[in-house]
Amino acid sequence: MIDKDRLEHAFKEILEALGDDVNREGLIDTPRRAAEMYLEQFEGMNYTNDEIAEMFNKSFDEDYLTDSKNVVVVKDIDIFSHCEHHLALMYDMTVDIAYVPSGKVIGLSKLARIADMCAKRLQLQERIGNDIMYCVQKITGSKDICVRIEGCHSCVTARGIKKRSKTVTVSSIGNINMEVFR
Repeated sequence: MIDKDRLEHAFKEILEALGDDVNREGLIDTPRRAAEMYLEQFEGMNYTNDEIAEMFNKSFDEDYLTDSKNVVVVKDIDIFSHCEHHLALMYDMTVDIAYVPSGKVIGLSKLARIADMCAKRLQLQERIGNDIMYCVQKITGSKDICVRIEGCHSCVTARGIKKRSKTVTVSSIGNINMEVFR
């Protein structure tokens, strides 16, 4: 579990290391506020992928309307994450998830919740896609899943090369045609 007290102390140390006065009016509560923000933004670090799948395991048995010839696609799920190499924000991210049901369909809002929770960790964009795919497979039993993620990385835009760009990653298993995302 995330240790809020240690985070608060660490943020105070960072402010002091930056040469600022942690007792000035604008910074008095900053370590506490920053620690609370991190508790929220890194909530996913408290859970394994198996625990996330269990948390959002609201699925329904397939029927004649949702047989395995259909593809379920949810597009443009907005998320953000933090790069594990620089602790930098990954932003303007969208996730597209497609799967072919295999006996079960998952509640649509649960796909967004899974994407959000998998992103709330120190991450790599590629791993977020794999984590989402794992959870969807665990819940639905589908053998055909594709997760496409597009986003900006502040470790590229705000430091180093300082160029705005988009990174696209695709994680997939089975037989899903990328055309489903068009």
